[in-house]
Amino acid sequence: MACLGGEETFGRFVDCPFPAVLETRLGKPCVNFGSLFCGVEALSTDPGVLKLVNQSGLCVLQVPDLLRQSNRFYRVHPRRNDRFLEPTSDLLELYPDVDFTEIHFVRHLLERLSAPKDARFEVVVQELREAWIRTTGELIGRIEPSVVLLWLHVQRQAGSHIDPIVPDAAMIQQLQPLCADVVEVSVPVSARSDALEDVLYGTLQQPIAEHMIGPSAHREIAEKLLVALRDLN
Repeated sequence: MACLGGEETFGRFVDCPFPAVLETRLGKPCVNFGSLFCGVEALSTDPGVLKLVNQSGLCVLQVPDLLRQSNRFYRVHPRRNDRFLEPTSDLLELYPDVDFTEIHFVRHLLERLSAPKDARFEVVVQELREAWIRTTGELIGRIEPSVVLLWLHVQRQAGSHIDPIVPDAAMIQQLQPLCADVVEVSVPVSARSDALEDVLYGTLQQPIAEHMIGPSAHREIAEKLLVALRDLN
């Protein structure tokens, strides 16, 4: 089995992320292809990873991040999809009042674009939704084994107003016919649970670790996936 996804699949700061839990519980190899800072673009443009995924019997695909993707309005780094490279001419025309030279990350970009609180931002968000459905659907189509889509809701601490900009039920529903199953799981970050003391991090890494999910969350994800995997068998 192959597990493809972002930070949560990778299991940053935890000793046993959910793919490892699945491997132990199922008694069969479960390869972790999770990657830090990635979106659908990084997942779909790595031919080596897709070749290995296509040699597996089943693929668990974590729902990719909505913001980390190149689209009609901006370009992201091909591997580190959290990094903003440049605006397109369409974005420059839509936001002539914004200076993009000091913006280096996608979250910073979206926070800046949303600041005026006008209708322009919804135009950008709608483009992100449409591009995400298209590119994620194309990715699933390139995965040869059956795909179980892991729709993960990470409950974060109160933060940016752009945090709710994530794939919604209507978007997932459009992808559902392409998948063997969709597994929805909601878990808190370490700072919102009692898991921080079980997370592996250095002294200077605590602010980052607080925003990651802990071992108990990974076990919960694995348990939910196990139910779906057994039903498929």
